[in-house]
Amino acid sequence: MRLRRVLDTADVAAYALAHKGDAPGVDEGLQLVTKSADFSAIWLATAAALAATQGRAGRRAAARGLLSIAITSAVVNGPMKSVVRRPRPDNRLVPVDRIKHRTTRTTSFPSGHSASAAAFAVAASAELPAAAVPLGTMAALVAASRVRTGAHYPGDVLAGLAIGAGVALSTKRVWPVPPAEAALAHPGHPDPSAVRETGKGVSVVVNPDAGPAFSAAPAEVLRERLPDLRIVEIAQGELDKALASARDGSDVIGAAGGDGSVNATAAVALEHELPLVVVPAGTLNHFARDIGLETVDDTIDALQKGAVAEVDAGLIAGEVFLNTASFGSYVELVDAREKLEGRIGKWPAVAVALGRVLRSCPPVEVEIDGEPRRVWMAFFGNCRYRPAGFAPSWRERLDDNLIDVRIIDAEMPYARTRLLFGVLTGTLGRSRAYEQRTAGSVRVRSLQGPLRLARDGEVFDGPAEFAVEKATRRLRVYARPAD
Repeated sequence: MRLRRVLDTADVAAYALAHKGDAPGVDEGLQLVTKSADFSAIWLATAAALAATQGRAGRRAAARGLLSIAITSAVVNGPMKSVVRRPRPDNRLVPVDRIKHRTTRTTSFPSGHSASAAAFAVAASAELPAAAVPLGTMAALVAASRVRTGAHYPGDVLAGLAIGAGVALSTKRVWPVPPAEAALAHPGHPDPSAVRETGKGVSVVVNPDAGPAFSAAPAEVLRERLPDLRIVEIAQGELDKALASARDGSDVIGAAGGDGSVNATAAVALEHELPLVVVPAGTLNHFARDIGLETVDDTIDALQKGAVAEVDAGLIAGEVFLNTASFGSYVELVDAREKLEGRIGKWPAVAVALGRVLRSCPPVEVEIDGEPRRVWMAFFGNCRYRPAGFAPSWRERLDDNLIDVRIIDAEMPYARTRLLFGVLTGTLGRSRAYEQRTAGSVRVRSLQGPLRLARDGEVFDGPAEFAVEKATRRLRVYARPAD
């Protein structure tokens, strides 16, 4: 208690020092800053700007920043303020014009505005390091404004900044940030025979509705920049027909769409030994990202420079996958999500489906490489994924000839509880219910009949016995040129 009194006395003295002197222009500016931070308005606007202008990194920065604010607000404005219950500063000696901020009935410690500011700035900067200085400056101004406008003592603000930064850093345990060197897993190398300056000999299947909102459709950009490229539009549910048309007479085949469309096109490219061109126009574009293609312009640049890479293709039950394949609870999740997304949207459907699957999905009884197992989920990656744990996010290579194997074991007591605890604390990689290894191939035999399988987010009916392995030859694909 004595230490607390000493700290309170020092804090009050620092507060008084912060209010010495008159600076009307500075005070007016700080009042605008503190008002802009009410209800995190400034951070919501910043998140929207990052997502709209900074590509995939900007979208990740915005998402991580808003997630950090949500967690921080729940911690600060709930238990912490209730436990400490420090009164707001006594502003009777502070000029009235300096304290025109929104009044609140909550207690003073810690500063919620400062906590949210630090949470967003630190979290977003982890994904977008170039934004660290401007975001850090914004957060510092918000923190300073809370003291100068009389809303908080300096100690409240410092505690808020520390809590927000701590929460932001903790999100990296559950949702890892890819290192800078993983930004391009597999660059392309110039091949004069692969140059397609006008798109001659290239056919691309395109969903007419593909592409991000508020931007030109991929087909329009391709036609404008590559006048000799052939566009084959996909009629409703007729991707196979479009691919057959695109294949005939083409030297290069491609797809403008998400990982499912790219996967199907890659199967045709492998079968007919054609180079693949990928136009990122889906929701996540995992494979396009790993070969350095963030936009349609990136794809066009790779074609015009003839930048080609050779990458592994995985097979599950003979079906191609470029990213991941699985069986068990993930397949149940996809099936449940597809039944709901037409009514409530994709991401709400994912959340509802995840709750249902974790509550009711039974384990799968199989033999894996001859060993009887009961598993909740088996995940197979085309090449080794990083990091260990529930959320594999990046690959350092796309030609290592390895299958990344991750299994959630249902034999362990309280396996699902262990799974949830490991995911939420970022410790799944050390859980006894979790197994991770690499292999050249994996043999699976179901002990309960044919299995539903997933590959690159698409589900299909598989056999009772199958292999997960690599295709015998690599896929040639246009990729961002090496720097």
